[in-house]
Amino acid sequence: MNRKLLALGTALIIVGVMSGCTATTQTTDAGAGASFSDGNFQVAEIAPSDRGEPVQFEGVIETGETVTSDDYRGEVLVVNFWYAACGPCIVEAPMLEEVFLRFQNEEVDFLGVNTYDQAETALSFARENNVTYPSVIDVNDGQVKLAFAQLTPIQATPTTLVMDRQGRLAARIIGQLPSASILSTIVADTLAERP
Repeated sequence: MNRKLLALGTALIIVGVMSGCTATTQTTDAGAGASFSDGNFQVAEIAPSDRGEPVQFEGVIETGETVTSDDYRGEVLVVNFWYAACGPCIVEAPMLEEVFLRFQNEEVDFLGVNTYDQAETALSFARENNVTYPSVIDVNDGQVKLAFAQLTPIQATPTTLVMDRQGRLAARIIGQLPSASILSTIVADTLAERP
């Protein structure tokens, strides 16, 4: 009997972890612009005139260096909230890297925000999944997630945000990217905007 209860308990924990990765969230209106929703995957683009204030953040990446929002001003910044055991995060990692590489010689940068793991796990994930952009290790104080959450809900993992050159939210993608082309289009459109 104890083995059956243990097996049932383990199964419930696994299901809970897997479902927490792609939790369905209610979207709030982030401003006028294009939007799309398909199950757990949702995209909302915000018109420049409807964007809020620039996000101010500071965090420590997996190599121990500090990054701040000021480091990215003047560039389009893609911010991806993730953690290593999240199945959709693993699936979308090569798509994010593809878009990062496509725009790396332009005024575009990428920053991961790991909300669950310590630096060693994040570095291992990056090596195993060929991810070359850095990630803030935010599990200890949650300050980077909090900075962005003041602007837009960060309730599901993964969530990807595209910030304009002023550091304002230009687009929010909730859930796993179905293709690199969606993110590429949003980044290209945001990059083409004139301040």
